[in-house]
Amino acid sequence: MIESGTHTVGVRVEDFGLPPGTALRVDLPAPALRPFLTHYHVLDSDPGLHDGVVSWALPGWPLIRLILTDAPMTLRIGNRLYDPIPPAALYGFASRARQMTTHGGVTVGIGLTPLGWARMIAAPADRLRDQVVPLEDHLPATRIAALRRDLRDSDGSREVAALLDAFFAPLLAVPNRAEAGIEMLMRLVADDRVHDIATASEAAGMSQTTLRRLATRYFGFPPKTLLVQQRFLRSLRRMLMAGNKPDYSQIAPTYFDKSHFLRDADRFLGMTPRRFMLLDNRYMLAVMRARTLVTEADRAGDDALTMAR
Repeated sequence: MIESGTHTVGVRVEDFGLPPGTALRVDLPAPALRPFLTHYHVLDSDPGLHDGVVSWALPGWPLIRLILTDAPMTLRIGNRLYDPIPPAALYGFASRARQMTTHGGVTVGIGLTPLGWARMIAAPADRLRDQVVPLEDHLPATRIAALRRDLRDSDGSREVAALLDAFFAPLLAVPNRAEAGIEMLMRLVADDRVHDIATASEAAGMSQTTLRRLATRYFGFPPKTLLVQQRFLRSLRRMLMAGNKPDYSQIAPTYFDKSHFLRDADRFLGMTPRRFMLLDNRYMLAVMRARTLVTEADRAGDDALTMAR
């Protein structure tokens, strides 16, 4: 098993809430890469305890997954089944919860932002939404093969972040001319107060047509879908972190009522929040908790450094 933990100071592995027979490493990319990559995580599980486990992941931003185990992994998104997932895979922007079947071993995940997509992936995001494709279709195959070798030869833990930083830095070096608009839209979809196209268009200083073209090209979906989805996901994440039962006090204040939220749950999860919370979400919740702890500890460290100056 790999060594669980993080390079971020002030985070306790015990707080990740890992299931027995699993290990998790979560690290942030180098500061210069953070506008483009959300996080790195390495998940390891004992095949004897976790063979054939079905787990879930929320819809949202794209992900690169590097599978370092020889055991096959399968993924279902809506009516699409990927059996097996490519060993180096690019997950597009997702509108539905994803169901995965695994058989133990090590996988590496790298979260992408729309800015990261804009700099690194030439294909329009809407062409790959709700899909999983070989990473070699979009990034140099020789570099990917070398990275997989380096990861296999590493300790699978403390050395991983540096290897990933070195791999992605040159791929993210060239700016995209649409970045100012992408950054603006990223801020808008993260704001609970913005929930309609007119408000978003006015705040972005763009026509609704321009905003739609930007959103579809770099976020995979029209702006209305993005606003609705991100509001739902923020609400659901708060609910998931709050306990084992749905707490509807956690939903965004711009929801009209509980039924409004439940309609979005059916759209993005394909089920009610209560049913989703009864599923085996141990892996997803552990990664979610770890990311939250690492991000908050890093932010607290930055704030302390700023005050010291």
